[in-house]
Order: sequence, then C-alpha cells, then structure tokens
Amino acid sequence: MDKKDIAILRELGAKKCEIGSLPVQKKKFDMWGQLNKLQRVRPMVWINEIPWGELESGSDELKILCEDITAKGIESALRMELYQWSHFPCDMVVEPVIYSGITGGPCSSYADYGIKEDVHRADDGCDVGYIPVIRTIDDADRIRTPDVWFDREATREHFELLCKIFDGVIPVRKKGIVHQWHSPWDQLIHWYGIEQLYMDMYEKPELIHRIMKNFMKALNEVLDRQIELGMLDVGNGNWRIGSGGMGITDELPGKNTDGHKVHPSEQWGCCTAQIFSEVSPQMHEEFALGYERPLMERFGLSYYGCCEPLHKKIDMLKSVKNLRKISMSPWINIDEASEIMGADYVFSFKPNPAHLAMDTLNENELRQYIRDVIGRTRKNRCEIILKDITTVKFQPLRLDKWAQIVMDEVER
Repeated sequence: MDKKDIAILRELGAKKCEIGSLPVQKKKFDMWGQLNKLQRVRPMVWINEIPWGELESGSDELKILCEDITAKGIESALRMELYQWSHFPCDMVVEPVIYSGITGGPCSSYADYGIKEDVHRADDGCDVGYIPVIRTIDDADRIRTPDVWFDREATREHFELLCKIFDGVIPVRKKGIVHQWHSPWDQLIHWYGIEQLYMDMYEKPELIHRIMKNFMKALNEVLDRQIELGMLDVGNGNWRIGSGGMGITDELPGKNTDGHKVHPSEQWGCCTAQIFSEVSPQMHEEFALGYERPLMERFGLSYYGCCEPLHKKIDMLKSVKNLRKISMSPWINIDEASEIMGADYVFSFKPNPAHLAMDTLNENELRQYIRDVIGRTRKNRCEIILKDITTVKFQPLRLDKWAQIVMDEVER
C-alpha cells in the first residue's frame, strides 16, 4: 500500500474520529440503550440497505481514490459511513474507532451443507427459481455440518495493517463475530422449493421434520465450533441486530474483560422464517419456531423476523424466553400488533420503501404516513428502520428528505 493510499485513509479516519467524538454520539448511543431496555424513549430511526450504486454515480464524496485493493475496501466503508452521517444520519452512531474483524468462515453464501442447489435460469441467465433437490428422507440425511475455520494469522496481519495505517489518527480495536442471523428456511427453500414445502407440510410432515432436525443440528454445531475456536465476541455494541436497529444495551457485556471464549449468552441472537408468511401460527410453530426457539434461547437476547408480517403470531413468539425485538413489516396490521405487543418488546417497524421509488417523492404523503404510524404505536417501544431500498430513482437527495421528514415527526 503506497503513501498516497495511506494518506487518503488517514484523512478519512481523522474525519471519522472527529465526528465520533461529538457529544451527540453518546446521546444517541444512550437512547438506543434505553429503547433496547424497553424504557420510554421516542422512536429511534435508522436507514439501512441503501442502493449505494445509485448514490455513487453522482457523488464525489463516494468516489474511490485508492489503488490498492485492500485500501479500496477500507476507503469504501469509511466513505459510506461519512456520507450517511452528512446526508441522512437519523439516529446512527459514529464511533471514534476502527474495528478490525476476523478472517474465518463458513460464510453463509458459500457454506457446504452437503446439498447443492439447482437453479432454473431464464434465457438471459437470470435466476427465476429453485428446482427441488430434497424429496426423500435419504436426501434430507445428506445435510451435514459445514467446515468452520478461523485464520488467526490473516486476522492478526489485518489488525496490524490497520494499526499501522491509522497510527496516531484513530484507535483500532479487534472485533470477533458479534452477531449472526439464523434463518434456516431462507437457505432450505433453495433446496426444497416453495410449492413443495407448502404441500409437504400437509402430505409429508415427517420429511419436513427430518430436514429441520438435520439443518438445525448443523447450525448448532457451527456455533459450538465458533465458541471452541474463540471466534465470537460480546454482542453489546453499535451494530445492527437482525433486520432492525442497533444492539446497544447494558444487559449484555460491552467488553470481554476476562479474555475468555465468548458464548452466545453474551450476544444477541436472531431467527426468521420469511417463507412462512402465509402459514398458520400452528404450522409455523411446528415446522419453524419449534426448531428455532432452542437456538435463539442460547443467546442473551434475541430478535425475530424480517419482511414477513407477524401481527398474527406475536402470541406464539412470546414463548421465546429471551425475545426482545420483533420485526414489524410494512404489511402488518399496525393496530393489532401494537395492542398485543404493548411495551413488552421493541416494535421494530419497517416503513414501506416504495415512497422512494415513485416517479415523484410525495413529501406530504410520506409525512402523513409516518405521523400515522407514530400515533398508532405510542404505547409501544418503537424503532423505525428503513430497509430494502431498491431504488431512489437516481435521486440521492430523496434519502436526505426522507430522513428530514421522519426525524421532524419523531422529535415533535
């Protein structure tokens, strides 16, 4: 990495350190902690899953100047964080620190569970569906635990590189795996097919149970191996939990002061079964939550859900002992969900991102929509997490305007 690249990174690191040291960061950090402890605080707001490609095309702020491939990755992350702070921060927290993660796996997209998916592709090469490859008990028994690996040398080298780059500019801290999603059906559906799943829950329930038993065994064994290798880190911190907001809380340790091998009980857990959106609570319990619950309860606190509407399943979810946050998608019945949840869980609301994808951003309509949501969830402990933003019509300032409108409403 040449001096020019290092100079670019140091300049960005200095900006991050300056911003991260502002008093407002501690204020927002504490507010997230209050929310996650179910204390009364105004709705917390954060924007995530941003179409950075559309923003990068017209912004010098996001232009990558480094030449070295490793430097490019570091620069990109810093520029995106600084851009978000400048344009649509909402309740994001910028810390005066650079985190150095671990090199290890399995990465969820490349984990070898012993089953190879068969994707049906159109003539243009686009994926259009998954061809079922699990049809029998024997097929289900091919599911295996993927290899878990931890490259300590590469992890050490990266940490030392960051320390060298940012020496005297911003502190660098080591960070292991602080949070993981466990979404078994998001993976299994690639091997099984939606139609086959829906039919076999009636016609071959023993096959569905065998699949879930084998897959959950694999997920638990991966977690056990990560503990053994010392890959996990404490989960209380300024990072996303599940599909929601930040996991800041004093109910979990913020530092591994004992230097021991961290266990899931010191972290947030998360599960979701999005494909079960049209499945009854009884069948959701039998074929999903009944297997997810034991895994979730290995963690200190947990989050459930993503894009599936869960307002009819809150009573079922209350059986998870350590559940703290429940995802509330744009397609829920807000009044029904609000009444059942009360102040017992964080109401992790996901506003409809379609407002940003229209030919024209209707500011009055957006303001009324958010005002209505806030009014109907006053009894709850609410976070508003804008995600799944497919497009802003190549008009990045729409995100700035969305943030301004929503923050105006929550701070009224």
